[in-house]
Amino acid sequence: MYTHTKFLNFSVDEYLQFELESRIRHEYLAGQVYPMREDSYECKVITSNILTRLRTHFFGTDYRTYSSEMKVRIDDLDIFYYPHICVTCNPQDREKFYKHQPCLIVEVFSSATERIYRNEKLMNYRQLNSLQEYVLVCESEIKVEVYRKNNQDNWFVETLQQEEDYVKLASVNLEIAIADIYEDVKM
Repeated sequence: MYTHTKFLNFSVDEYLQFELESRIRHEYLAGQVYPMREDSYECKVITSNILTRLRTHFFGTDYRTYSSEMKVRIDDLDIFYYPHICVTCNPQDREKFYKHQPCLIVEVFSSATERIYRNEKLMNYRQLNSLQEYVLVCESEIKVEVYRKNNQDNWFVETLQQEEDYVKLASVNLEIAIADIYEDVKM
């Protein structure tokens, strides 16, 4: 997730310019800029597996799927994150360097990053009115959690831990087998 070094007191415009010139990615939290560590092999494989299924499912539709190279902006909080995967279906969400109206966000976590994804990011992502589902995928064991918003804006979690289970993503009308998510990942 983050390394210990951080830069303080950047404006949003300074951060966006800094990111254009940087060789590594940084996340932005209300003026503080945090460099990110490189993802593990397992994280990259899991992300690729999910991304492939989403891209294939969306072929010929208005849905757009982005990998961890695309930022998500949480406008009200002055936050920019790089989720492993984000999906948007809003035709107005066409900023070149970030999206701010995703309907689905997927993050792959390790023991070192779990606290940040389960607490800070979950809390902040839930501020996005467009977000319908937030999916956490564990890279070291078979475990997928789907946080889902209902019609009353309440959030509920579904946990899946069996290889024969299917993740039902209502926000994008897709089911993905847990076995497919973890394909080529040694447990």
